Amino acid sequence: MNDSLLLFGFSTTPLELVSFVLSVLTVLLNIRQNHWGWLFAIVSSATYALVFFDARLYGDMGLQAVFIAVSAWGWYQWLRGGARTDALRVTGLGTAGWLYGLAGWGFGFVMLAWFLKHYTNTDVPRIDGFLTAGSLLGQLLLSRKKIENWTVWIAVDLLYVGLYAYKALMLTALLYAVFVLMAVIGLRAWRRELA
Repeated sequence: MNDSLLLFGFSTTPLELVSFVLSVLTVLLNIRQNHWGWLFAIVSSATYALVFFDARLYGDMGLQAVFIAVSAWGWYQWLRGGARTDALRVTGLGTAGWLYGLAGWGFGFVMLAWFLKHYTNTDVPRIDGFLTAGSLLGQLLLSRKKIENWTVWIAVDLLYVGLYAYKALMLTALLYAVFVLMAVIGLRAWRRELA
């Protein structure tokens, strides 16, 4: 059912293709600050968890489970997480927020890389741990409509392109290259609103 197929010169599977389309829809809706993007995030995370399990990217697989939970929370936050339970507005982190975010990313990286190296058969524990921790930070910032989420996603997605190409997930590597461009567009769009 999920046999390999060739699409535009890329080897992929139907599940990876469905995950690709759902993920693009998610980010497009996030850029437009449409809360329905969270529904697509939940479904695409579930399908990508299966893709990453097959590729032995266990950090990324586990991240999808966290994304499902954070997406449900983000959906609520976008609708009712603002002052007086109004919809959230785009805001910035400030210096202290950045420092806490980067410290959390570093701590998450160390813990995840150690776990992946010692308790899984992954061949890329460090980069998987680093990008998983960065993705968690990006998702949490997105959930609270912090404009810095787009900066985190640009950095993470650039590195993911290389990782997924290395793991022969070429359609997903292409997706993350598209995500880099979409994150730049999202950053610009949210900056206009913040101004």
